[in-house]
Amino acid sequence: MNSAAPGSIRPSSELESGNHVSRKGQVLAWAVWDWGSASFNAVMTTFVFTVYLTSGAFGGKDQTSAVLGGALALAGAVIAVLAPVTGQRSDSGGRRKLWLGVNTAATALLTGLCFFVFPRPEFLLLGVTLIALGNVFFEFAGVNYNAMLAQISTPKNIGKVSGFGWGMGYLGGIAALVAVLQLFVQPAFDWFGASTQDGLNIRLVAVFSAIWFLVFALPVLLAVPELPRPVRGPRPGVRASYGLLVRRIKAIYQTSPHTIFFLLASAVFRDGLAAVFTFGGVIAAGTFGFDLRDVIFFAIFGNIVAAAGAVGGGFLDDRIGPKAVIVGSLVGLLAAGTAILVLGNANYVVFGFDWSGSTTFWVFGLFLSLFVGPAQSSSRAYLARLAPGGEAGELFGLYATTGRAASFLAPALFTLCITIATPLVAPGEAQRWGILGILVVLLAGLLVLLPVKPPGKTGFASLPAACPPPKQGSAD
Repeated sequence: MNSAAPGSIRPSSELESGNHVSRKGQVLAWAVWDWGSASFNAVMTTFVFTVYLTSGAFGGKDQTSAVLGGALALAGAVIAVLAPVTGQRSDSGGRRKLWLGVNTAATALLTGLCFFVFPRPEFLLLGVTLIALGNVFFEFAGVNYNAMLAQISTPKNIGKVSGFGWGMGYLGGIAALVAVLQLFVQPAFDWFGASTQDGLNIRLVAVFSAIWFLVFALPVLLAVPELPRPVRGPRPGVRASYGLLVRRIKAIYQTSPHTIFFLLASAVFRDGLAAVFTFGGVIAAGTFGFDLRDVIFFAIFGNIVAAAGAVGGGFLDDRIGPKAVIVGSLVGLLAAGTAILVLGNANYVVFGFDWSGSTTFWVFGLFLSLFVGPAQSSSRAYLARLAPGGEAGELFGLYATTGRAASFLAPALFTLCITIATPLVAPGEAQRWGILGILVVLLAGLLVLLPVKPPGKTGFASLPAACPPPKQGSAD
């Protein structure tokens, strides 16, 4: 195997010259992390625990939804400030896998601590704080996880591999939700964990989710090699890392301005995509009257549809390009979301059939699920295609930074729309108008994306080194 020069993507070049079986094993191990992470995404932040936090046990649903939205907005601001150094320093120090493991463990720990959130109003702050902090560490883990895409794929299959990872995440969500349903929400057998007293069954869901994530995070930590440490001088300090970030953004703008334009566009629409899942279960329960069992059933079917969309979008990505997939997905999301907002929970007669509010959410909610996966998967593959040798991790650090810099938008607009609507509509109707805030974010992301050139029509980005390489003969 040829040794790679400093600055090349060592794992990718080693993979391309290695054996096919090894590559498949690494792809599967990498995707299994996504499978495990669904216990945090699907169970904790979307369909079960946030629904629990916004239930009547913690106060009025409009007020609890606003508190949750505010906490997630604050978490996004924290991520925006800290992500530049977390991704940059783990990559430059050759510790991508290490920090993936550390941040995954922190997320699991915070998830497990949700066991202590009892169903009383005084525990609302603890609950939203743990969920918000969990989001912070989960995003830090995601920086390193996404950067690994360049290690385990090739230019010809990167869209497929990215889609496979997202698909595994959705399928993992199905498996986790079925387990939660059968063990805790609608138990198939009698055991102490099925008790609803003091919310024990839902609090045990948090423990289950933490263990699930940890177990399925192990394969990637064992199968995918750590990055070789770059041949460079000493790493910059934390303060200097921010200065380096500014220089790198300037360098990217000079060599590949459309990379910056894509980072800005994706920062906006990815926040809208995240909000679809974050607030989906909350809206299903609060606006459309789903009980927890109904929310979980919808989540299972939604994840099946989302997995199919992600895998199918991955194949399209390798054929028509990631931009076309993202644009089509955003248009579909806007159409489906608008239908839910306009139709609401009212009953209609459509072609002689009774159309209820729950039917509205089932039909158009599944359309939302279909389009979210391809947009997320192709966004990741889009950036990986723009990264030259040795700089994929650095670009994904910026990807997380710009994404989280905008991550307050959807939660803040969701909260703002609820707040504005509260005195204007009937009690309990304000929550539905939070959907408008999410749609505004998705539309803004689409409009910023439209003029961006697709990969292949713009140059590769180029990043300056963190430190100049050591002089010949000097100590490493």
